[in-house]
Amino acid sequence: MSRATTVRNLLDEHGQTYAEEAGIHLRDTPMPLYQLLTLCVLFSVRIKADIAVAAARELFGAGMRTPRAMADASWQDRVDALGRAHYRRYDESTATALGEGARLALDRYHGDLRRLREEAGGDQEKLRDLLKEFPRIGPVGADIFSREAQGVWPELRPAFDKRAQDAADGLGLPHSPQKLAALVDDEDLPRLAAALVRVGLH
Repeated sequence: MSRATTVRNLLDEHGQTYAEEAGIHLRDTPMPLYQLLTLCVLFSVRIKADIAVAAARELFGAGMRTPRAMADASWQDRVDALGRAHYRRYDESTATALGEGARLALDRYHGDLRRLREEAGGDQEKLRDLLKEFPRIGPVGADIFSREAQGVWPELRPAFDKRAQDAADGLGLPHSPQKLAALVDDEDLPRLAAALVRVGLH
């Protein structure tokens, strides 16, 4: 099978981004960027991907789609939303992390993560470091944010973390992010990265 066919099959069968699955219409605007950050917090513990996505949908469905709404919600509201998604064991600590992160987003960035981007000044590593100042966001969370946001923040391209690279190896595709990026148009980078991660989790 040619590389082009492999990539086309990957995008067709597994190319939904995690943001899309969580109902996030990702654009370079404050609300969807914050929703993506929330999703990354949920992914930053050892929990199944479908449960993390379901938890995001429950939080957003309960109105917690902006830093202000998340901060204004009670801790119990957050715990209850996570519980409805069966986000067990980590529900109480995650509810706390989400509240603290929302307040950080409000206090430092006035609720707009584009200000974080401006502070990073186009430096990918600085942007990742700023993301990691949010509670629960470590290297894994920063990887997920970079993978998903590279479609709207070009300075993050190409974002293929170790999971995606290992899956690419297993499929006979290039290992390096630059060579993987050359296989698709820029707008499909998040989809290819997500598809590789999904295949790697099977």
